[in-house]
Amino acid sequence: MRIGLITPEPGHPLLADTSALLAPEHEVEALDPAAVGGASRPLADVYLLKSRTPHALELARNLERRGAPVVNTAAATALCQDRTEMAGLALRAGLPFAATRTVGALGAWASTARPSAPVVVKSRLSRRGDLVARADDTAGLRELARQWPREPVVVQPYAPNNGWDHKLWAIGDRVFSALRRSELSPGGRGPTHPLAPGELPDGWADLVRRVGAVFALDVYGVDIIDTGGGTPLIVDVNAFPGIRGQSGAPEALAALALRRAAAGRA
Repeated sequence: MRIGLITPEPGHPLLADTSALLAPEHEVEALDPAAVGGASRPLADVYLLKSRTPHALELARNLERRGAPVVNTAAATALCQDRTEMAGLALRAGLPFAATRTVGALGAWASTARPSAPVVVKSRLSRRGDLVARADDTAGLRELARQWPREPVVVQPYAPNNGWDHKLWAIGDRVFSALRRSELSPGGRGPTHPLAPGELPDGWADLVRRVGAVFALDVYGVDIIDTGGGTPLIVDVNAFPGIRGQSGAPEALAALALRRAAAGRA
């Protein structure tokens, strides 16, 4: 089989470890999304889309038009970048997703907003280095607006919790999990602690798989907070996250790639 990696970072631990598993019997080729002519190469049997840049999405779309399977698809990847569209789809599907309001540019909205309770302000476009912050009152909101005046944002009510995010990742049907201190907690983002599958509250692994079905994702992350007694609240969905330090993740990704490649040949 020929497996293509759409990424500017083929040395990323998950991709590097997966490539090492595949390389003895299969051909693995990395395609830099910004490289000219990437879409004119002979087609691989499957592509893994580990990038969300405009170049990467356009390359993936071109490969899909030529008939190649891409994991995740360009459409599913792009959907997870827009937090307005993400929340709308999740809520329509009945997922326990945080109520999300799109307010436009932060500076204009904050000039008149008077939050009566803490809110979480996020960039509408999910990307590296985007805005994700808690504002407890009008003064805190105005301070954020001074720093990000033109940033298009969404706003979610702050849900009281213990300050730890459940980071859940899926590769096909396989679910991995960890705890990470939230960036919204008073101490800021903290360490990540792996969790065994049995340590998750009942039903959470199945909830993650349902998210994958709703968003048409094969490799993805779901951020969940426990609002009390194991009641989940989804606050974010990510296409093809890093999934670092999770035993068995490279093996699961290699197996998924080969299954999708074989299905494409059938």
